Amino acid sequence: MNEILRAALVIARRDFTAVVLSRTFILFLLGPLLPIVIGMVFAGFTEKISSTDLRPSVGIAMPASEAARLEAAHARLTDRMGPQALPRLRRVETTPSPRALLAQPRSSVVAILSGSVAHPVLTGKAEDLDRLQGDLSLIASAAQAERTLRLVQVQRQEVATSLGAQSQARLQIGRVAQIVMFFLTILLAGMILSNLVEEKTNKIIEILAAAVPIDAIFLGKLMAMLAMSFVGIAFWGGTAFAIFLVLNGGAASAMPAPAVGWPVFFLLATVYFAMAYTLLGSLFLGIGAQAATVREVQTLNMPVTMGQMLIFFFASYAVDHMGKAPEIAAAIFPFSSPFTMIARAAQDGAIWPHLLAIVWQGAFVAIIIRVGVLLFRRHVMQSGGRWWKNLFRTTTG
Repeated sequence: MNEILRAALVIARRDFTAVVLSRTFILFLLGPLLPIVIGMVFAGFTEKISSTDLRPSVGIAMPASEAARLEAAHARLTDRMGPQALPRLRRVETTPSPRALLAQPRSSVVAILSGSVAHPVLTGKAEDLDRLQGDLSLIASAAQAERTLRLVQVQRQEVATSLGAQSQARLQIGRVAQIVMFFLTILLAGMILSNLVEEKTNKIIEILAAAVPIDAIFLGKLMAMLAMSFVGIAFWGGTAFAIFLVLNGGAASAMPAPAVGWPVFFLLATVYFAMAYTLLGSLFLGIGAQAATVREVQTLNMPVTMGQMLIFFFASYAVDHMGKAPEIAAAIFPFSSPFTMIARAAQDGAIWPHLLAIVWQGAFVAIIIRVGVLLFRRHVMQSGGRWWKNLFRTTTG
């Protein structure tokens, strides 16, 4: 095993140096910056569209007659202003206090409107009150008006936290992390498909196979491409963050923390990207090793990418079903597990499921590499017997 790791490090250092020190790598680093810059410039135009898709919900803790007046006024106003112009209204219980309602773990409202239509009281976080006070004042005024509209002042009642708003923000963090991981994986792992084609064509792979174990060749190439990916991510992430600070006057806006905290979340994001990359990369490496020409690699690229998109959609669907069968299945299935678990890290503070998931994903990386090595040895190097009989045997060359 030590011999394989030493040989893999030699292969990884060789491939990493050849890629990173080439002129084309500079073009590779600069290529994705154009959409990042365009996205930053037009972020203000898309902010309104994204906010309308996630309208806040306000709980109405009033008697039924008062709540009905607000709902009727809300319906009249949305007929004039459009369904996305105002926050959603949802009746809630009136017996607990508004503070107690917002502190409930399963609360789905960001603020509570209590009191009466004539004297409403809005309870919530300061930033939510700033965002909702004008809209709810308009709705209450419309509910009280018979023929003329008279402005009703909404009183403020601030709380430090709102679990409903917090859970919604953490859900958004998990979704954003999934999307970023998916696009980085698709962008970077696809290059592994053609990694062995040139060396197979030039007979270099046969020389390497005679000198080191094939397991070390596969593992070393995977390590080199992963290290190259981290170089690219560090460059793109640093550039995007610098542009973000410039556009925001040198200060980052306050963001809600994920359930595990930002340091642990970034650590898990790094580990899960590495797992997603090595899972997909080891599969790509095994498939690409069977291809004889670049045309075959291009033919294989489309179905593999489409399959990965289906896996991402499965993991994205599981985010809304925390603790239920779809989320558990997505966490167990190795290729969707990294995307599912990073979303869980944003919403659940438990650490032990991540330790199990990382061990589970690492085991599948080893199995996929082993199967790829055996298939490569049998179909390309024309050696070895039935591959499944040699699955758990160590090789030395």
